[in-house]
Amino acid sequence: MSDKASETRAEWRDFGSESEKRIRTGRHTSLARHDMGLSTTIGKTNRDASGRLIDAENRHMIDRLRVWDHRIQLGAPSERGLTKAFDELNRTRVKLSLSETMVEKAAYLYRKAYERKLVRGRSISSLLGACIYLACRELDTPITLKDITAAGNIKRRDVSRSYRLLLTELDIKVPLVDPMRCVAKIANKAQLNERILRQALSLMRDVAGTGVQVGKAPMCFAATVLYIACRKSGSNITQRNIAEAAGVTEVSIRNRVREFTKGLDSIDTTTAVPSSPISDA
Repeated sequence: MSDKASETRAEWRDFGSESEKRIRTGRHTSLARHDMGLSTTIGKTNRDASGRLIDAENRHMIDRLRVWDHRIQLGAPSERGLTKAFDELNRTRVKLSLSETMVEKAAYLYRKAYERKLVRGRSISSLLGACIYLACRELDTPITLKDITAAGNIKRRDVSRSYRLLLTELDIKVPLVDPMRCVAKIANKAQLNERILRQALSLMRDVAGTGVQVGKAPMCFAATVLYIACRKSGSNITQRNIAEAAGVTEVSIRNRVREFTKGLDSIDTTTAVPSSPISDA
């Protein structure tokens, strides 16, 4: 509610005679609203511009004007479609704690897809989820498809299809996900201490020049480095804990650890991870 409130105070302090003329505040514009925040509505206070109560004779007419005002603003199918999509975007923003920048970027992408008529034959939820994921990728935010599908209660397959469609139709080049950001996210979810996080980031920097991370999923790669850091620091956290925090499987972490022990001579993982198959069950 606070995001949609109007700002009525002056933008500066002015004690001159023309202070009222310089005030230009009000409701801020946003791509995440169907009207971009530019439209006005008839209020419900039943008072005129002078603050006097509207008499009973004219109140019925004002009520009818309010109804028609609402119908006109949402009369076009395009307006109704955007309203539904952006209401869902606002709910997802709360669940995933998305920043205002991410919301605006996702709304921009959805408007572009709507202009290209990509919504036809697809659900609003799946296309909006793809726009949110694409916005997070462009802004280098480690939010996964699993997070978005869980927040929107939609199928991962549908979001993936819409995501690939957006990349093709809008000709967007998505940057690679930085595993460094994934490390901090997993450590926060797994409630690891700062010492383990710093050690994992140090391992990540050492690994960056070896090329061992090429072709690996960033979230799985970050989870593996965190697990190695936990074992080096003597922490009793299990592969299952790390896997659940990262949203990957224990088998994936196990395979990545084996690759590290075979391919990285610069990092002594043999002291932290046994050479035999690992089982934390």
